[in-house]
Amino acid sequence: MSNEGTAETIVLGGGCFWCTESVFSAVRGVISVTPGYCGGHVENPSYQQVCEQNTGHIEVVEVRFDPAVVSLETLLQIFFATHDPTTPDRQGADVGPQYASAIFCQSPQQEEVARRVMAQVQAELGTPVVTHLLPAQRFWPAEQYHRDYYAQHPEQGYCRMVISPKMAKFRKHYAELLA
Repeated sequence: MSNEGTAETIVLGGGCFWCTESVFSAVRGVISVTPGYCGGHVENPSYQQVCEQNTGHIEVVEVRFDPAVVSLETLLQIFFATHDPTTPDRQGADVGPQYASAIFCQSPQQEEVARRVMAQVQAELGTPVVTHLLPAQRFWPAEQYHRDYYAQHPEQGYCRMVISPKMAKFRKHYAELLA
């Protein structure tokens, strides 16, 4: 059981938050994953506003985790392995600034870990990583219908075509970390 008293939070943007939420919800040591929006200039934006690309927000997930069970470094390795950190504002067919790769660090220590992991990933890929490394900003939870989207709609077209293959890859490469 996770010790919520020592829980940490990291906010990650890795494309569509349905995908990112489904991955991190399956990780042992993750206490909660909440899809939402971060990085923009509009108070309490709606999904429609974010999709219209005039709020400056990125689709993100707020991940609360027990660092005694899963480290931030491991979570960031999963983050980079389950989305494309080399293409600006795009994940597959999802294109736009709301799909940017981003890490909103909640502390200087998180920023240090993120910089180290990003450098390792860039060296492994041999191409520049374009993930935005940003300070903590106001997180706005997404509308209720976005929460646990993949778990509730596994047969929906996007889920079958995009999220299911991503989850299969994640489960294959990170079986030891599954909740």
